[in-house]
Amino acid sequence: MTSSRSPHRRLRRYLPAVLTAAIVASTVAATGTVMAANRAEAATTLGASATATGRYFGAAIAASKLSDTTYTRILSTEFTSVTPENEMKWDATEPSRGTFNYTSGDRIVSQAQSNGQQVRGHALAWHSQMPGWAQSLSGSTLRSAMLNHITNVATHYKGKIYAWDVVNEAFADDGQGSRRNSSLQQTGNDWIEAAFRAARAADPGAKLCYNDYNTDGVNAKSTAVYTMVKDFKARGVPIDCVGFQSHLGTGVPGDYQSNLQRFADLGVDVQITELDVAQGGNQASIYGTVTKACLAVSRCTGITVWGIRDSDSWRTGENPLLFDSSGNKKAAYTSVLNALNAGSGGGGGGGGNGGTGCTATVTPGTVWGDRYNTSVTVSGASTWTVVVTMTAPQKITSTWNGTATWDASGNVMTMKSNGSGAAFGFTTSFNGNTTARPQISSCTGS
Repeated sequence: MTSSRSPHRRLRRYLPAVLTAAIVASTVAATGTVMAANRAEAATTLGASATATGRYFGAAIAASKLSDTTYTRILSTEFTSVTPENEMKWDATEPSRGTFNYTSGDRIVSQAQSNGQQVRGHALAWHSQMPGWAQSLSGSTLRSAMLNHITNVATHYKGKIYAWDVVNEAFADDGQGSRRNSSLQQTGNDWIEAAFRAARAADPGAKLCYNDYNTDGVNAKSTAVYTMVKDFKARGVPIDCVGFQSHLGTGVPGDYQSNLQRFADLGVDVQITELDVAQGGNQASIYGTVTKACLAVSRCTGITVWGIRDSDSWRTGENPLLFDSSGNKKAAYTSVLNALNAGSGGGGGGGGNGGTGCTATVTPGTVWGDRYNTSVTVSGASTWTVVVTMTAPQKITSTWNGTATWDASGNVMTMKSNGSGAAFGFTTSFNGNTTARPQISSCTGS
């Protein structure tokens, strides 16, 4: 059963963005050692184990807790991605109209960069936590203010954000799949599209996501979101991913995985963005089920838990996280870690196509001008299919030792063995994005 509440209120795989192409080139010689170290860690930390599957494992964090040594120890050792809980929302970043404050958000980004973690930006447009001055606006004036806000915040963090929750919780819980009757909705039914277009113009390199709760299974609300995403993809509205909050209670919808898959089949990534589970006899099992579902969908690129310790959670008294209030690992932690380690050999669970597991190991090659090479070595299967995901606007310009096809976006390449051996490679054009690197979504052998 999914919780009907949202944590977005105050009560409650990639390299760091500062890394430049020149630095990447200078560290190529050490790649083998680094990869060996990551594999050794894979059995003991959530982040390293998720990385072995081609995914991230993240946590929502608060800037106010970064002086807590237990909090920061767990953050730096267990997670490869962070999401600011409140620090990048409208009321925090633009407390008065036209005056922007990025102090707390910048602190989180700096902390993430020092830990080698990516950042999910949250959230550019949302009907809640709007500053008082914006709440007093309506119509075209509010629309203009929203677009100006998106443009300024996304521009400030340009190149530092892996993915933005561009629009958050725009659909109602009325069982009818209707839009929420918010002040933003009242500016016109195209407001979500306008928000995504503004975000793409401000930061072309970031993935743009729609994020919502109570969409974990196939229901009227999730189907309404699905219909919107399908329409956006058909009309060229920029949307790259859909976030499923997954604030769960006593169980997981039986169609959880198939729901993720139907969105992925539209050509967008899916991400579990705010996972927490009420503590009870089956908490560990639920966490494991969700993790396995993500691993079984090749375009499920990562999982974020909404907080680190139970004492940090918005769900007071429900103890819904992976670490107890003292920072000790719970049974739910072990369940997630075991699921990730079991899935690491398949590099993403094989995308549900029934093949056997294999491992695809990425080695970055030479950087020259606006381009760089990547080589991939496959082990565990003589005949294989490897899915590689790029971050727009980067594009693969040439390949070797395999047969390549691309999805409609041109950002997801499926490489099949063609008898040339256990390795293949490709050349990528940065197209202005010098920070992101290829991600293995799945490796399936036969």
